[in-house]
Amino acid sequence: LGRSLTMAPLRNVLFVMCDQLRFDHLGCSGHATIKTPNLDRFSKQCTRFTNAFVQAGVCGPSRMSTYTGRYVSSHGVTWNRVPLPVGQLTLGDYLLKESRSLDLIGKSHVIPDLAGIERIGVKSQTSLWKHLASGGFNEIDRIDGHGKPGLESGYANWLRGKGYQSEDPWNDYVVSAQSPTGEKVSGWFLRNVHLPSLVAAEHSETAYVTDKAIDYLKEKAGQNWTLHLSYVKPHWPYMAPAPYHNKYSAKDIQPVSRNPQELIDPHPVYSAYLKQEESLTFAKEETVHQVRPVYMGLIEQVDNEFGRVLKQLEESGEISQTLIIFTSDHGDLGGDHFLGEKDLFYDQVVKVPLMIFDPRPQAHAMRGFTVNELVEAIDIVPTILDSLGISTADKPIQGYSLLPYLFKSEKSKKRDFVISQIDYSFRKARLTLKRQPNECSGWMLRSQHWKYIEWQGFRPQLFNLKEDPEEFFDLCKDPGHAHMCSSLKNELMTWMKDVNARVTLSDQEVANRTDKAKDHGIYYGTW
Repeated sequence: LGRSLTMAPLRNVLFVMCDQLRFDHLGCSGHATIKTPNLDRFSKQCTRFTNAFVQAGVCGPSRMSTYTGRYVSSHGVTWNRVPLPVGQLTLGDYLLKESRSLDLIGKSHVIPDLAGIERIGVKSQTSLWKHLASGGFNEIDRIDGHGKPGLESGYANWLRGKGYQSEDPWNDYVVSAQSPTGEKVSGWFLRNVHLPSLVAAEHSETAYVTDKAIDYLKEKAGQNWTLHLSYVKPHWPYMAPAPYHNKYSAKDIQPVSRNPQELIDPHPVYSAYLKQEESLTFAKEETVHQVRPVYMGLIEQVDNEFGRVLKQLEESGEISQTLIIFTSDHGDLGGDHFLGEKDLFYDQVVKVPLMIFDPRPQAHAMRGFTVNELVEAIDIVPTILDSLGISTADKPIQGYSLLPYLFKSEKSKKRDFVISQIDYSFRKARLTLKRQPNECSGWMLRSQHWKYIEWQGFRPQLFNLKEDPEEFFDLCKDPGHAHMCSSLKNELMTWMKDVNARVTLSDQEVANRTDKAKDHGIYYGTW
């Protein structure tokens, strides 16, 4: 409140999110070979948070935490196919109350609670129905990636207008390539991702949403606006257009973080994940050496396109009134710990890049500096509202504004630990472990020094992050660490009590998860 009396609220917000971007795959975060000049330059203009954590290591629940400012167990979206309950308020709801729109270009991963919307009597396709079904977004062009674009996006028709004639140009061109023998091959198979996509770089998903964003910024110049620009890359399929498909080689990748000791008496849940298709595939050196360079190329493309957006803001002068946030919804294992994909609680998954730019003079002192305190993705909503001068005191938000970190003279709310959660009931690991769908929860409590993981029905895990930063040695198997495990479990149980941390599944949800666990990942990971 004191700040609002001395500092005028900002007019605009640009909230940029990548999908599956690791915290350590930017030049400014220490990667030795990746080229991210625009994000590196941006990091010198803003404040970079080096210990930012998401509330789940998979797209849907992580994003719903980010959009609501609430923990997974509070909003109830425990995995990708779970709808966002109609009663959960989002950033879009808070902005709408202030006569502002939360505009979306790119991915949101919101699954609508159609039954809930119908139950409260909202007529289909009305403006209120669309608001609730979209999670509070005004969907200018929604493109979630990983499949044929839906009716929310104009990308398919746009591609056809560029000459990519097909009923499904995304599968037939964007994530397909031509083999040396002239055969069309799919990027869903990792053996093909070294080949260039059949679309030109300027026609890729990353360029398309950037073009849409630049058009939006030109149209909105001088007005109040809030834009969520959400890139679908570098998420799989790891298929990049030329020249990004071969910008890097195996010699450019970071050393793979894995230790044979991890495979000795592994934790049951970890062991089950080792048996999943993506992990069996990424355990192979040839997979890592082929996929990681392309993953890096996709990141370089995102960097180039983000640079175009920054240039538009700078040339128009809008940057002087715009809060800019850059982050990711989770990371990517890429062979670390003998695993593929994400889901679990390793830092490669739950730790994400986070940079915040505030143009006001009060933020000058922290430009180019890093903050090492623990922060969470649920802090993004209150940060955005704070920048716009909107109070969060009357809102069910569980995060804290990060602006005090940018204004060094102000007292910041510090955390002793961060929380992340998992529900693997949709995953084949559940079947391997012979668990029921409501027996598949896990919770991570991470401090600066320790990482404690509580597993429903299994022993916990404990890692000493100062002595073992790569999380190779599970200390909960050591009786000498029983007291530390007990102490951290008590901390977690107190937190769980505070946020009512169990979501009971309905009979229909159990049946749905039983069915979906059998067919998840049919395409992904196959070499």
